[in-house]
Amino acid sequence: MVTFLPSRPGRLADVPSFDRAIGGAESNTACVLAAAGHSARWVGRVGADGFGEHLLERIAAYGVDVSSVHRDPDRPTGVYFRTAGDRGTGAHEVAYYRAGSAASAMSAQNVDLAAARAGRVLHLSGITAALSAECRDLMHELTAPRPGRPLLSFDVNHRPGLWRDADGPLVLLELARRADVVFVGEDEAEEAWGITGGPEAIRGALPEPGVLVVKEGAQGATAFEGVTQADADGTPPAPGRPTGPRPTATQAVFEPALDVDVVATTGAGDAFAAGFLSGTLRNLPLRARLRYGHLFAAAALTAPGDLAAPPTRDHADRLTALDDTAWGRLRLAPGWTQAERATQEANTP
Repeated sequence: MVTFLPSRPGRLADVPSFDRAIGGAESNTACVLAAAGHSARWVGRVGADGFGEHLLERIAAYGVDVSSVHRDPDRPTGVYFRTAGDRGTGAHEVAYYRAGSAASAMSAQNVDLAAARAGRVLHLSGITAALSAECRDLMHELTAPRPGRPLLSFDVNHRPGLWRDADGPLVLLELARRADVVFVGEDEAEEAWGITGGPEAIRGALPEPGVLVVKEGAQGATAFEGVTQADADGTPPAPGRPTGPRPTATQAVFEPALDVDVVATTGAGDAFAAGFLSGTLRNLPLRARLRYGHLFAAAALTAPGDLAAPPTRDHADRLTALDDTAWGRLRLAPGWTQAERATQEANTP
């Protein structure tokens, strides 16, 4: 979607002007992964209008392959407006204008399924399933078990305001159970499924995914990974879906979040997913993957829009390798990734 960010804090009724930006869970994640040095493709539909052209140009500028995005001549590109307030406060407002949009008309018949399945990882969001019955069917097609299916990553992204019926939570639960890597907030699990009792209770309700990441807000995140008995005895488990013997045990790792000077929270969850998937693609241990998620989220939290440049790979590797005490002392301010990139460029011959 095209995102309109307010020029100042206040109610939508009172804000006089907005700045145009880009947004959308899957495209955000693709942009951050591309900025982190990975090959990324975004598959979707936009309108054959100026907003659609703007989206394609901006997303491609991050290094994302948009050749599989279709332009719909009959439907507009979706847009949304939001206030400057934090999503976690009662004053936060979001106004979606995406009913009848090009994205809401996505289906298994008009989306390039081969392109979507061509990567090592296919990342999906529960937001797509909420847009229409056709989008829901598309999600079921993409999450169906099949030989050669890429590692399937699913961010629950429960948005009650987008669902037009009461089936949303059950649909999200079914899709999560069919995925290999699942991201869900502790608050989301309670709101959507009524699950309380912490990450362990959520894992009890979602035992199927090879990896389950439960985000616990400012406290941190817990990741559960199914491992074989050999892994449990000390061999590092392969990230993502196990390819050898079926899991016979589960390892759980908690990693505290970083201390950051928050500018805006929008996009932080998408950046966290990108960081975790970046570590997954590099076969990093589970704790390192969580730290990558926190670092990428910290970049988004310290920037005003939905997207922010992640730390360079060298910088992220250095911070990820810190001991627990040094990790706990980190405090990241706005511009921390840009400053590091500028220093690196200045030192490059």
